[in-house]
Amino acid sequence: MKKDQTIPVNKNEQHTVTIEDLTFEGMGVAKINGYPLFIEDALPGEKAEVKIHKTGKTYGYAKVMNRLTSSKDRVPLKNRSYTRAGIAPLQHMSYAAQLAFKKKQVANVMQRIARMPEVPVLDTMGMEEPWGYRNKAQVPVRKVEGLLTTGFFRKNSHDLIPMEDFYIQDPKIDEAIIAVRDIMREYGVKPYNEKDNTGNLRHIVVRRGYHTGEMMIVLVTRTAKLFPTSKIIPAIQEALPEVVSIVQNVNPRGTNVILGEEAIVLYGEDKYRDELMGNTFEISHRSFYQVNPLQTEKLYQTVLDFAAMTGEETVIDAYCGIGTITLALAKKAKEVYGIEIVEMAVEDAKRNAALNGVENVTYQLGAAEEVMLKWAEEERTADLLVVDPPRKGLEGQFIDAVLEMKPSKMVYVSCNPATLARDLALLAEGGYNVEKIQPVDLFPQTNHVESVTLLTRNEA
Repeated sequence: MKKDQTIPVNKNEQHTVTIEDLTFEGMGVAKINGYPLFIEDALPGEKAEVKIHKTGKTYGYAKVMNRLTSSKDRVPLKNRSYTRAGIAPLQHMSYAAQLAFKKKQVANVMQRIARMPEVPVLDTMGMEEPWGYRNKAQVPVRKVEGLLTTGFFRKNSHDLIPMEDFYIQDPKIDEAIIAVRDIMREYGVKPYNEKDNTGNLRHIVVRRGYHTGEMMIVLVTRTAKLFPTSKIIPAIQEALPEVVSIVQNVNPRGTNVILGEEAIVLYGEDKYRDELMGNTFEISHRSFYQVNPLQTEKLYQTVLDFAAMTGEETVIDAYCGIGTITLALAKKAKEVYGIEIVEMAVEDAKRNAALNGVENVTYQLGAAEEVMLKWAEEERTADLLVVDPPRKGLEGQFIDAVLEMKPSKMVYVSCNPATLARDLALLAEGGYNVEKIQPVDLFPQTNHVESVTLLTRNEA
């Protein structure tokens, strides 16, 4: 094959390279004649023999064939499959290095996107034990070698890698998945075949309260039939006494979306309980609830610390979900208004406020940007605005409403450094000072990082 003049490497070639940096996903970066190669399980400073397995016009991918030197930040892998499935892509990196990497991700976007290199980015808040932290698992079910099997898909594929120990999940959840899997095998439940859209059981979802120990099992099926339910449900109850809820979610569509629209409660109610920041929450099978309870409390405490309330404040909590941050704010504020677009979440939030005897909270159903704009037009004011948007960040209309309403203080909780930096630049243009950013590690062994940012209104 004639070598492409613009690309200095060809597929299947082997080269010796030195890793120079990491991508935001945690892949090693090496360069050959200025051409970047992205390499899994590689750390800065390491020298390795690599094999090119994919090339594009501006970058390529390579695989380590022989590691010639090892970084001081390298630690032994728990299991290579967890890198291949994308469950623990940073498992080869010491935890101290992971925390430094996540701080750098935030600092990089503040310089590159926000153009604010002067904003202090604090050291990432980590965990004492950065394994076994997830309180929720959504595990696909497929047939492997003739047997109903649970595991995880290989990255960028629909090939199931059988797994029994996920390492990052609460070990009790891993045990529950195996118990439910074995019951499904015993009673001949057919695993889903997405190629033919046949079979029935698509996913096993397990949620567990960290403080209560209560467990919810969700069986995601292609059809409403689940035979023999009369034997499956008692078997799950006997194997897992901590289960308070079993829900069947029906998803007939050929889609990557896990949950369907229809839900059938098979045992208990569609809820379990957990505690967070001293409040009790009832959580349904669809509810968004942070997956790392220990770190979520650190995240929310940072929100409260940055807010530094006196008890006289009127607060708006946008994107409030089932009210987890709202109720924490309510203990310190005069009045809190929560905004949420998902109707079921608003009902959960109202119920959770009543459950905890909180009376200084009002919830508003609607898109945060539309509600905020309406309130701004009505000349409503707030002393503090707290936002916790999805990965896409704030809508332009929402930022316009903030600049119109002019809350004196704003706390921005983000799960995406890039959209955070974009939004902070716009808010700074509109008269806000970005005071500091606190990264918090809610997802150890992965490249994801949450952060809390304090902004104050520049009255001048």
